[in-house]
Amino acid sequence: MLKRLYIYYKERYPLLARLLLGLIVFGEIYFIILLNYGVLDFRLGMQEVTGAYTVFAFLLWLRVADDLKDYETDKKLFPDRPLASGRVYKKDIIISCIFFQVIAIALNIIFMNNLLFCAILYAYGFLMRNWFFQRAKIQPNLFLALVTHNPVQMFINLYIISFTVIKYELNPFSITTLMTLWTLYFPALIWEVSRKIRAPKDETEYVTYSKLWGYKKAIWFVLVLTIVDILTNVVLVWNLSKPTVVFFCGLTTWMTIKFLQFKKDPERFVIVEKVELYTYIQESTMLITVAGYIFCKWKGII
Repeated sequence: MLKRLYIYYKERYPLLARLLLGLIVFGEIYFIILLNYGVLDFRLGMQEVTGAYTVFAFLLWLRVADDLKDYETDKKLFPDRPLASGRVYKKDIIISCIFFQVIAIALNIIFMNNLLFCAILYAYGFLMRNWFFQRAKIQPNLFLALVTHNPVQMFINLYIISFTVIKYELNPFSITTLMTLWTLYFPALIWEVSRKIRAPKDETEYVTYSKLWGYKKAIWFVLVLTIVDILTNVVLVWNLSKPTVVFFCGLTTWMTIKFLQFKKDPERFVIVEKVELYTYIQESTMLITVAGYIFCKWKGII
């Protein structure tokens, strides 16, 4: 079983990389809120570790649930994937996933101050896993699946925001918390749509947005989302770093050019690759901005 799990996690959910991702997601939202509220007296401890681990474990649950949900489809369209190929058994990933979730729930019960929001997060995950009990309507409709499933990032954000404002006794209703609720949601949404936009010659039986809407309309859709995404980030870093604001404007301009180039010549490149690069640069810049602001404050530079 351990050998099979090694195969699964290596190919579908690299544990160390995803642990780091959980830490980054938690840390970005946590510190963005605190810095915008002017809080520099960080009280880091087991609660923050628990929060980051919960993000990791919850995303693992979504990965496993998605692979189980798409098992029959993957056998036909993606037969080389670990589960579809038979190299990994369903019971393997179910047992291991339960193990990680039990740890997450136990840690939250012991250490966290926002159990209600942890319960809301997992309740939403449960509803997603069960297609909101409307599988016959949602599964065949790609756009309906998107609008019901993609908001999960907002529930992850809500979990982190609730913990932070409760711990530091901050106002939960502000432009900062509102924009933070949306941050990371749009990059996930943009990536999800972009990975299902293909040049006409690359279309297969796999249902894509470019097949449903035409690749030109699909590109306009993600372009608008990208602009909205960067605006939420600009609001969050406005008081922290004006150079970052300027950089984000340049980054959005570059991404807009790439979208228009794809619209003109869809065979020129794979658009999701450009979106992934954009996301990595954007999120890295957010992290650098946060770290730089903290360093400068501690050193008395600003």
